[in-house]
Amino acid sequence: MSLALVKYLPVTGNVPFIRMRFFALGLSALVLLFSLFEFANVGINFGIDFRGGIQTEVETAPETSIEDVRTVVSALELGEPRIQEAGNSLEARHTILIALPLQPGEGAEAERANQAARETLEAAIAENFPDAQLRGTTVIGGAVSGELVVTGFTAIGVALFLMLIYIWFRFEWQYSVGAIVALIHDVIATVGMFSVTQMTFDLATVAAILTIVGYSMNDTVVVYDRIRENLRKYKKMPLPEVLNLSINDTLSRTILTSATTLVALISLYLIGGASLEGFAFAMIWGIVIGTYSSIFVASPLLLFTQVQRDSGESSDQ
Repeated sequence: MSLALVKYLPVTGNVPFIRMRFFALGLSALVLLFSLFEFANVGINFGIDFRGGIQTEVETAPETSIEDVRTVVSALELGEPRIQEAGNSLEARHTILIALPLQPGEGAEAERANQAARETLEAAIAENFPDAQLRGTTVIGGAVSGELVVTGFTAIGVALFLMLIYIWFRFEWQYSVGAIVALIHDVIATVGMFSVTQMTFDLATVAAILTIVGYSMNDTVVVYDRIRENLRKYKKMPLPEVLNLSINDTLSRTILTSATTLVALISLYLIGGASLEGFAFAMIWGIVIGTYSSIFVASPLLLFTQVQRDSGESSDQ
């Protein structure tokens, strides 16, 4: 008796994805508008990588509250602290991230001031919370953080542009428009999610977004390959039916790939600790939104760009 779970997934189906395109595109438009609104009004909780400053990761007993830590750190008068809890409920101890702004000064003077602030912060934590364990302190200057902002967002822009060129060469311009709109949709929705949740947005998050871009593009290419194949095969079938057939043909592959990836990412999120929490969260959200956009955004857009049928050798059905 076979125990393979894959046999319970349909090889092909008849889910009316294309018929739901207006609802799906409307939902996507609302998500994007809400994401942009949140980004403009609330902003993103940039990590120390992007804003510069001093960040200490402290592991404490569960009874130590954030307010207790905030009271101690605020009394040091080193600037307005940003304190948040990281980790998850599976851990016996929890992790608190303490961030301080860069200390005033220029050049070597600023370096000495930041180093002194770091030592003062660590001493205050050790004195007031004897059970706490310092897991590391990072100091990043303003010039470095500014360069990281430019580099990080440039990397995302270049990745999107290269994906556009790749799809254009592999398929036609109609496909590249759909793919890039879907990728921009994924990036904006991910940034919006970070704006809503106020989770730390750092270089690990940028790496996650770049990974999401690659994953979503791979998923879209699989669907596009089947669409192109079916356009050649079914010359008389209306375009909406060809698109719907192609999405259903690749549906089992999409479900299996997304599910197995999510299993690994959810495990990483639950047991990976505070340092991997933002990366894993971004990846989980990105896999979900990327799978959605491949089906409900990239494919239906081919109806609006009027993709042409290839004239390859095929059966006429």
